Amino acid sequence: MRDGLLAVAPVSRRRVPGPPPLAGLAPAAVPGVAALSLASCRSGAAGPGGTPAPASPGAAGAFRGAAVRAASRDADTDGAGGAGGGSHRAGAGGAGAVAGAAVRAASGAGDAGSGFFAGRRPGRPGLAVFVNAGDPPLDVLPDLAAMLDDSDVDCLELAVPFPDSVTDGPVIRRSADRALAGGVTLPAVLDAVAALRPTLRRLRIALLADWSHTVKGTDLGDFARSVAGAGCDGLLLHGLPPRLRAAHYEAADRAGLPLVTTCYAVSGPATVAEAARHASAYLYLVAHYGRSGTTAAPDRERLGTVLGRLRGATRAPLAVGFGVRTGADVAALEALGADAAVVGSAGVARIEQALETGRDPVEEFASFVAELRRPTSHHRTNEGTHT
Repeated sequence: MRDGLLAVAPVSRRRVPGPPPLAGLAPAAVPGVAALSLASCRSGAAGPGGTPAPASPGAAGAFRGAAVRAASRDADTDGAGGAGGGSHRAGAGGAGAVAGAAVRAASGAGDAGSGFFAGRRPGRPGLAVFVNAGDPPLDVLPDLAAMLDDSDVDCLELAVPFPDSVTDGPVIRRSADRALAGGVTLPAVLDAVAALRPTLRRLRIALLADWSHTVKGTDLGDFARSVAGAGCDGLLLHGLPPRLRAAHYEAADRAGLPLVTTCYAVSGPATVAEAARHASAYLYLVAHYGRSGTTAAPDRERLGTVLGRLRGATRAPLAVGFGVRTGADVAALEALGADAAVVGSAGVARIEQALETGRDPVEEFASFVAELRRPTSHHRTNEGTHT
């Protein structure tokens, strides 16, 4: 074991059998099928506070029923849409969104009290970690997500990899390049999310997609319905042109897809107000300008002021990222009033180190998460645990 790594228990490989990939198609392209086939894989739903609860026959029936109704409605649309051109595509996406809602509800994500960072409490700030889908390889994602689900992590910010990001430093850009070299695409990522979503008890999945590389040329409504249909709990759309924001907000609202909005600590009032108004998953406050993994520590005084202003402008949770590397950083953001911290480059670097040295990337990332969740001095009780 390298110096500085915490000893952790062996990672449980609780891979749950799932259906075969849907031939590279986004789940919304075959509405109801993913939800129906995945329903049999889930043994239980999340109870209050994210604790496992026995599967309810009524809930399972409702889950399957929603998928069946979605598939049935799409079949009706298909029959009526031949002469209407375009109608069938919209109907398929709508059914996919209904199936996705059923996926989220069956895994506990549909409860109003169990949204993003709902488990936060004094000494236990919310935690989101960034990972490029496909780095580690996509077939490792079920194990990685299961570990995060078991390790007190609230949110996996899962990026559809894209090249040459202007907002990312070399660590995340190398990660995206590795994933792209492995052939990772949006349909593959959505298939992977659909397969693992019903196995999760409390972990939320926020999909990050880049407009230019991933979404451009696709109808925003179809895209939002596909993301919702896969069971994603939220969407962060990177690099969206300002002229398309209104259409994006409307498309997400119609699909029932919560949004992650962003602003900088130095953004102008209009930008901050728009982000606050449209945040429905969480508001991601970027601590300062610069590329991820290359920036200095956040200006805490400025962050505290901005967080105070945002608190009065939105009901969505407030998450802060960029420059967050350690458990002490996470605790400091909580003290400033953030609901959660977003950790990116520091964790991606650990995955890279594991891949380069032949270690298990899931176990390496588990060590990193344990370090982030290690109690800091002002959050210890006499027994050394969070209060």
